[in-house]
This record gives sequence, C-alpha cells and structure tokens, in this order.
Amino acid sequence: MDAINGAAKTATTTTSHAYLEGSKVKETKALIAELCRHFYHLGWVSGTGGSITIKVHDDAVPKPQQLIVMSPSGVQKERMMEEDMYVLSTDGTVLSEPLSKPWPNKPPKCSDCGPLFLKTYEMRNAGSVIHSHGMESCLVTMLNPSAKEFHITHMEMIKGIQGHGYYDELVIPIIENTAHERELTESLAIAIKAYPKTTAVLVRNHGIYVWGDSWISAKTQAECYHYLFDAAIKLHQLGLDWSTPSHGPIHHPGGGQSSLRNAELSANRGTLSSNGGSGQLRKCIVLDIEGTTTPISFVADVLFPYARENIEKHLVLTYDTAETQDDIKLLCAQVDEDLKNGVAGAVPIRVGGGKEEITGAVVANVRAMITADRKITALKQLQGHIWRTGFLNHELEGVVFEDVPEALEKWHSLGIKVYIYSSGSRLAQKLLFGNTKYGDLRKYLCGFFDTTIGNKKETSSYVHITETLGVDNPSEILFLTDVYAEATAAKAAGMEVIISIRDGNGPLPESHGFRTVESFSEV
Repeated sequence: MDAINGAAKTATTTTSHAYLEGSKVKETKALIAELCRHFYHLGWVSGTGGSITIKVHDDAVPKPQQLIVMSPSGVQKERMMEEDMYVLSTDGTVLSEPLSKPWPNKPPKCSDCGPLFLKTYEMRNAGSVIHSHGMESCLVTMLNPSAKEFHITHMEMIKGIQGHGYYDELVIPIIENTAHERELTESLAIAIKAYPKTTAVLVRNHGIYVWGDSWISAKTQAECYHYLFDAAIKLHQLGLDWSTPSHGPIHHPGGGQSSLRNAELSANRGTLSSNGGSGQLRKCIVLDIEGTTTPISFVADVLFPYARENIEKHLVLTYDTAETQDDIKLLCAQVDEDLKNGVAGAVPIRVGGGKEEITGAVVANVRAMITADRKITALKQLQGHIWRTGFLNHELEGVVFEDVPEALEKWHSLGIKVYIYSSGSRLAQKLLFGNTKYGDLRKYLCGFFDTTIGNKKETSSYVHITETLGVDNPSEILFLTDVYAEATAAKAAGMEVIISIRDGNGPLPESHGFRTVESFSEV
C-alpha cells in the first residue's frame, strides 16, 4: 500500500503546476533550445526539420515516469526559445504547450516525431532521443538502395557507440521512408525489436533516430554516427569499402569491380563459389573456434585451467567493480535457474551474504560449470574477464592452427567478410585472435558472435546471424564448425556448411552428409 501511495504521490508531484514551472523542467527546455541551435549549425535540423526530446532528470523519479520535454514542429530550430517547448507525460499527454506567436509564425504544434520518440522511450527506456536530417544520414542510406542495414567496421569513432569497440562491426537497421513521420512508428518499433543492441535507426532518404541513457549519451553517439556516415560516403567516392577491416577497393560480386583485382577474383572464382556448384559467390564466412580455428586442447588444457585457478584471485581483487558485480549478478540468476532445474553441482548464492560467503559460492559454481563445460553466457562472460588479465600479463597467448592466418588473409583480400561465432564471450574471442604468435588477426575479422545471439545448436541462432549480416540469401554464408549438431542447425537455417576435421576433434556420425576439410586451404 505504501508503494502505491508513493507512486501516486510521485505522479501528482511531477504533473503539478509548480513542478511544470520548476527549475528542472526549465533547465531541460533551455537545454533543448541550445542543442537545436548547435545542431542547426551542423546541418542536422535545417528547414525546421529534425527534432530533440529529453526526459526531465530527477533522482526522485524513476526514468519510466519522468516527464518528457519535446521540441515543436515547423519552427526555425536555431531561433527556438525555452518557452517554445512542449512537456508531455509518459503516455504522450500534453501537460504544457507554448503560446501562439504573431504572424508569420505558425501556430504551435508538437513534434511530428512524437509517436516515434514515445515508442523509443517505451522500448529502450532512453533518457533522450535525437532525430537528425543531417545530409550524411540521408545519403548513406542511398549508397545501396536495396540494403536493409548499414555496416561499418575498424573505425575509431565506432568506440563512441554504446557497446561497440574498434574491431566491432557496427550494424544500423534501415527502414523505408513514408509521406508522414508518424507512419514510421511501426517500422521503427520492428527495427528496435529486431536489433536489440542498436542505439539508432536510419530512415532511407530521410535521416536518423538516435537515443541514449541521457542527452549526453544521445548527442555523443549522434556525432559519432554522422562522422562514420561521412567517412563511408567519402570512402565510397574513393572506391573503397568501409564495411571491411582493411577498407580496400570495393568488390562487386556480379562483376565490374572498382579495383585492379579482377584477374585475381576471376582466378579464384572456384574458391569463392558455393559448394553446390551454382556459381553463387560467398559473401561471408562464419567460423567456430574450438576444433575449427583453434585446437580443443588449447581451450581444455590452457584456458579452462587458467580460469579455474584464477577465479578466486580475480573475484577478490575486482569484487567492488561494476563489471564484477554485473558478473556475479548474472551468475546468481543462472544458479537460481540451475537449482530450480536440479542441475548437479549448483551451490546457492545468498545475495545478502558477505563478500567472503558470496565469493566462495561463486567460485564453487564456476569451477563446477567449467568442469561440466557449460555453454552459458554467465560463465563465458566471467571467463573472458579472467582471461583478459592473463593476456594483458602475457601469461596467455592465443593459439590458432598454422593454416588459419593465411586463409584469413586470403579471404580478406578476396572481399569475403569473416566472422567468429563461438560459445566463448566476444571479449574472449577478441583476446584470442588479437594475441597470437602470428600477430593481431582481428584485422581480418568483421565481427564476433557469442551465445547472447542464441545457443549454437539452435537454428534460430543462425537465422539471427543471417539477418544481422544482411545477405540476400543464407546460402551466401559459409559456416565452418567441428560440431555436427551446430552444422545441422546452420544448414537448417539455409547456410552452406563445412565440417572441420582436426586432431583431437570428436567423432562424426556415419553418413553425416557434410563436406569435410582438414585445413582451411581446402576451403
């Protein structure tokens, strides 16, 4: 009852006249006016286009209940003032609106982007959303009129996008434009749901919607997105491919390459062609790690023991960090599920316990999970953080088969995009390929997938990968693995599949029906 009364009191407070006229709302209104002037000079909101919305931050009010301040529609953005803003409740009800101004000003109207802003707040619990009409965000959707996604990798400014690093492939969904802004709401919602990691959606021939936890996060990412779009356009003008690690000459699979590699590509047509002999070119190769690029013995005899031996030390040294607390929280949730399902070796973790008690329970659970070779995100995330210390201290070195570096370089030179899909965390994958005796092999890789996209033995995981890579047909993707169940799942998703035969790999069923190779030189 107290919670209900507290919620009611909060709602009443945040919609009272005094609150609407208070300093927090006024500051947010003034901030939007300032940002609109800044964005106008960047070319993002010229001709009254574009819009900004920010939630009124108040520590006493949960973000989902915070009031929304929104810029108006049809107003010269560089001339907007604090009093021109609209204030809305979380359900879109207008609580405060500007007064009409004399001719030639138009009557006040809340932003046409309103329904899209509200949908983004609802689905992503954002603190701010920016809609830009920047020329870069428009042109980049026109480079390939049929593309449903924009891809770019190996650019410094990718680090400014939430959840991304230099070596990651940034993927932004593209939705088709409509005559009226509000008609984009459903398409935007579909894109947000289909791309859970994205913080932006491009609208073809129109612009971009960018959101963040705060106005600073949204502004920072919007600036990074526009920089990356501008870079892609300039690289395109130079005939260079912004979506590959080397940004080499653009390769058009159907012919007419914009580079001097025509002869080489023709000579390698057999390598590029699918195994079915249809002549269709492979656009992407997805590689498993254990038993495919890397000996099983390295994972079983080096990485797992290192994590087992160093788990307690890692937890003690980093216990109070946000990263380790997040690891523990994820493990607690997994242990609760294991206890519920009667998984052997699961040890209860008392959330309210002391540091030593929690650490001891986590260590026991992690060691049991490692012994059982559990393919779960909670374990893999923590292992990646432990291995990071090992690689940084030069106690670990990534191991790959001798044929792997040459094959990666070859595929890269042919314009084939190569990705990794492993049960190990993305961090662990980057550490392994970034620290080998052959040097940093990440320059040949376009992206990394782990169990956050799905279990490796489930077909839906490979469907999600296909959708993320943006190919026209799943058969344009080759998946290499040593595990029959994974091969079967990928084949069911429409991918071409080859099984890797390496020393130490497990046996395959008789008459498994898949092509096999003992070296990447055979691919």
